[in-house]
This record gives sequence, C-alpha cells and structure tokens, in this order.
Amino acid sequence: MTMTMSIPASVTAGAGSGDGLPPPVAELRGVRKVYYKPDGSVMVEALRGVDIMIRKGESVAIMGASGSGKSTLMNILGCLDRPTGGDYLLGGVSVSGMTDEALSAFRGRTIGFVFQAFNLIPQETVEDNVGVPLFYQGVPRAQRRERAIEALTTVGLGDRLGHRPRELSGGQQQRVAIARALVTRPVVLMADEPTGNLDSSTGKAILQTIMDLHAGGMTLIVVTHDDSVAARCQRIIRLRDGLVESDGPAR
Repeated sequence: MTMTMSIPASVTAGAGSGDGLPPPVAELRGVRKVYYKPDGSVMVEALRGVDIMIRKGESVAIMGASGSGKSTLMNILGCLDRPTGGDYLLGGVSVSGMTDEALSAFRGRTIGFVFQAFNLIPQETVEDNVGVPLFYQGVPRAQRRERAIEALTTVGLGDRLGHRPRELSGGQQQRVAIARALVTRPVVLMADEPTGNLDSSTGKAILQTIMDLHAGGMTLIVVTHDDSVAARCQRIIRLRDGLVESDGPAR
C-alpha cells in the first residue's frame, strides 16, 4: 500500500541553490561535540568537525559502529542536543543561538521522531496518543482530532482510533508512533532504529511504510546498524571516530 500525504509549505518553500538541486533542509557546518568531565577536562570528543548537507526530499541513512558519533549526530540533527562548535541550520534557520524554549518549539514544528521504542501512553486511545504533540503546541481539540485521524489514515490505521496500545500488535503500535511523528506536519522525519523491536516480517512492513512516506516527498533521516535498512535509502553516511568516513549513494 502506497502512503500519500501533503507536504507542508515550510518544506516546499524556497528555491534551490541555483544548480537545479532541491534546497538544503539540514546542514551541519564544522560541527563539533565535546563532552567534559566535572573538572572541565575533555572526556570525549564525539564529533570532530562534521560537514553534512541533506536536501529536501532525500532519504539518508546514518551508520557507524558503537562510539563512532552516530547517536550524537542524531541528537544534534534532531535538536535534542547542541553542538559545542560549528553551526547547524535546519530548514534554513540557524538553531545555535536559540533559547531552550525557542529550540523546543522549533523542534516540535520541524521534526517528527520515530524511535525503536514505541513510547505510547497505555491508558490513552490511539487517536489521543497521536494528538499529544499537538496538545503541547496548543492546538484546539477539534483540530487535534482531525489531524490525528488524517495521520492515522495515512499509515493505514484509520479504523483503530478508539483502540488502546495493548490492543494492537507491535507493528500497529509502531505505525501509531509514525502517525504521531507525522501529525505536526514536520519538515524532516527522523527514525532511530525504527524496526529494531520488531520481527523481520513486521519490520519490513514498517520500513515500507516509512519509504512510502519518503516517496510522497518527505525528507527522511534513518539511523541504523542494519545494512538492509540503509540500502533502501538513497544515500548512506558512515561515521568513524567522530568524522564522516564516507558519504555517497546507497546503490
């Protein structure tokens, strides 16, 4: 089943760089991330000057061994952490100087997250789980419901609105998590090992759902250790020791 969705104006607005390519959505310029000990000395330099540009509509896999800086990079791309040095532009906006409150609000509007754990609220219905991000954005209940139904229909769960997570399979719960990521109409969908908690058959179905969203125009960033997942993306970035080891087409 091919998923279709309307891509927000914030993604499609703006022109390319004059070379006929889509405009950048996420751009890291010389990004460093250093973790310090309590005494102020360097404990680890997780990222050591990373330059990456991801354009609108791309699907990109980020790979690397444990300790490569992969998780740190994901956290910075997702505005969950700040770089120690360099600059990060998301949707053409530099996030480096934002206050924590402004960054949180910008992240909520711009990025949709899908994690390995479903992180659903057990006592809430599927519809209400999907609407949670909109609740925190102050969206009125009627609009939350309308957009939750739209997102759930997009992932093939329009007939499960009143169900609770315990009444769903693992694959269905992950689809709810994807719908929750889509309900804010984000610029970028970021998926961190999205099939890690699923059996192989269900994982393939979930991956297909995510790739269908990309086919509909969504910019996709996937962190994975699975070569078969990365191969479904257009491009693979491999990290090693806090640096980009390789960056090129997946096939």
